[in-house]
Amino acid sequence: MIQSGNGEGIITNDGAPLLNKIEVGHPAAKMLVELSKSQDSEAGDGTTSVVVIAGALLGATQNLMAKGIHPTVIAESFSAAAIEAEKILEQVAIPIDLSDRESLIKAATTSLASKVVYQNASLLAPIAVDSVLKVIDPSMPDQVDLRNIKIVQKLGGTLDDCELVEGLVFPQKAVHAASGPTSVKNAKIALIQFCLSPPKTDIENSVVISDYTQMDRVLKEERQYQLELVKKIQKTGCNVLLVQKSILRDALTDLSKHFLAKCKIMCVSDIERDEIEFIAKTLGCLPVASPDALKPEKLGSAELVQEVSENAGSAKLIKITGVPKPCRTCSILVRGSNKLMLEEADRSIHDALCVIRCLVKKKFLIAGGGAPEIQVSQKLTEHSKSLSGIESYCLRAFAEALEVVPLTLAENAGLHPITMVTELRNRHLNGETSAGINVKKGCISNMVTENVLQPLLVSTSAINLAAECVKMLLKIDDLVLGSMHFLST
Repeated sequence: MIQSGNGEGIITNDGAPLLNKIEVGHPAAKMLVELSKSQDSEAGDGTTSVVVIAGALLGATQNLMAKGIHPTVIAESFSAAAIEAEKILEQVAIPIDLSDRESLIKAATTSLASKVVYQNASLLAPIAVDSVLKVIDPSMPDQVDLRNIKIVQKLGGTLDDCELVEGLVFPQKAVHAASGPTSVKNAKIALIQFCLSPPKTDIENSVVISDYTQMDRVLKEERQYQLELVKKIQKTGCNVLLVQKSILRDALTDLSKHFLAKCKIMCVSDIERDEIEFIAKTLGCLPVASPDALKPEKLGSAELVQEVSENAGSAKLIKITGVPKPCRTCSILVRGSNKLMLEEADRSIHDALCVIRCLVKKKFLIAGGGAPEIQVSQKLTEHSKSLSGIESYCLRAFAEALEVVPLTLAENAGLHPITMVTELRNRHLNGETSAGINVKKGCISNMVTENVLQPLLVSTSAINLAAECVKMLLKIDDLVLGSMHFLST
């Protein structure tokens, strides 16, 4: 649990946000924070593993340098070791097909295993898999744009109430005035970026009205202006209105809400600017910045727009379903008892989405539970015996450093680390490439049969990025503190 300076808290065991929130001053420590960010953008998962591996490699380099080995030699040996490690992992990888939904769910579940929300993995993993498969564009089958999946947080309920919505979800209520509609079938939807309120001048001013007739005229003009705007909207056939939030003036007034209700137009206000592109893509509509530009062909459509309450008495939200096909977007509604749980669920689902994205990019799975690291460690040690001189020594140090992952895993599970890693090493020497640490049963077992699987890309990316970061640090001779000199004139 991290408490920031302004009093806000965050509860997580996801490496990237954890390191982002901690204030670090040392440049080398900042490089490790950047390392976890790189892993997060490249693979989305394994942000903790990459920092742990980098730390173990730095420990190994310290021992090697203490023995008089030059940093350049260590860096070159580590580069060769990382390339060899990737080849070893590719040899033990299991190819999968995206039609094999069960294998994808197993990989997503493994990603959620280390998270606070693991008890809800049976619900969240299928949601993550189905949402990614839905947004894959046939023209680019190896790429997934996660911006097409929107995670909407709504306070209230529990994580069991999370759901995948093929359409849009807005956490706010519909605008209510004069018993306006809260449910519309065969909706024609307009997405507007202008305000339904009287215009204001660009500069701050005050108008002094001295008699009642002038006051009456101002009010009539304002009323007529707003009525004309609503009539223009109604004329296009629109029956659902999405209004972008305005910082200049109120996007809606009580009078414009009244007119919209009378015209049976359902209204949703306070749409954020960064949501506009996603909404337009989902509904097939065009955002309209001026009342004169509003035309029927710019409207989107949906079978049903309704204001719903998940449970009796709970807060309301708006769902738009039955959007036009093919729609390469979807929304995930996340419910939770408090803000911290919602944010952690959001981060965990994002990691699961990234794992499925990895499998779309590189369609290979490997066993989890420390199995890949021990396999690489063992094979690299064997390979080091075929080399001679200092390079062999460096390669062996790299191999030993990778054992930190199963060692840490055993320690976190409350098991005896040295005993577990020794047994795991023996199993791999006997050809059991999928043997790993079973945290639940507290023993060594086959990770494939236990359904503990992870994408190949997560492990290869973690080893390569950690090795690259360590090489960069090895090239540094000394730390020089820069200072500014102010010249007096």
